[in-house]
Amino acid sequence: MHPAPSVIIFSTLSGAGFGLLFFLGLDPDPPRGWVGFTFFAIAYALACGGLFSAFFHLKNKKNAWKSYSQWRTSWLSREAWAAVLALVVMGVFAAGLVFRDTHFAPLGWVGALLSLATVFTTSMIYAQLRAVPRWNQAATPAMFLAYALAGGALLSGRETWSGWLFLLAGAITLWHWWKGDRRFAEVGTTIRSATRLNSGVTLFEAPHTGDNYLTREMVFRIARKHAVKLRVIGLLAASLVPAILVLAPFDLGFAAKHALAGLALLIHLGGVFVTRWLFFAEAEHVVGLYYGAHLDRQAA
Repeated sequence: MHPAPSVIIFSTLSGAGFGLLFFLGLDPDPPRGWVGFTFFAIAYALACGGLFSAFFHLKNKKNAWKSYSQWRTSWLSREAWAAVLALVVMGVFAAGLVFRDTHFAPLGWVGALLSLATVFTTSMIYAQLRAVPRWNQAATPAMFLAYALAGGALLSGRETWSGWLFLLAGAITLWHWWKGDRRFAEVGTTIRSATRLNSGVTLFEAPHTGDNYLTREMVFRIARKHAVKLRVIGLLAASLVPAILVLAPFDLGFAAKHALAGLALLIHLGGVFVTRWLFFAEAEHVVGLYYGAHLDRQAA
């Protein structure tokens, strides 16, 4: 599928922001006063900045409010509600810490769960799509959650936790790629099953003589050699390099330690951006069968 920059930015930044809110909500001794204000300001800037970027992906932006009405059946609607509830609850929790030096722990626990639920609902928008077999697997929500927790742990100052979470996220990413490369063949969808014509179905010519929405958005192909190169870059930057930087047993001073953590964060976010671009670019929608794509995946 065609990677949309707004959605990539949204899922990368908001994941880290809600991950930070998760750790702030569960912290037994969270930061207060101006220090607390700084931590919550960073979390809200990332979470709200990511959500705002997703707004520009909408075709008809004035109808954005309608996404809240379909929460019974739509994961997008559930994501919208979870995000608002998480931001409101954590806003009240933060106000108590910053302005009244009051730590109401149960409110933080609820906000932390809602923050994690927001990331989960985001991932399920993609994981529930049976028409995109690469996404329709358990590794998809696991990958979104792992990256959110890894970035949130580093932003909250938990370097050791973040290092192990970086490695866990990398392992889940490898699992997602390994499983995803086999998903289209596993589901067994072919031009014959798609048309429900069980014999004699071949593609004589494309359904359209020119581009249309489906060919632009749903039948995007990336060369295998480029995909491999980007996978290596993404895995190194999102997982291995940040893990090494925060877990390396160097005897560093306070300033150097935080500078290294900041560098690890920037490299991590860049790596997540690459892996998230691949998440969309490598996704194979079954509609591509009508346009001659995935012919190598059809049964003989």
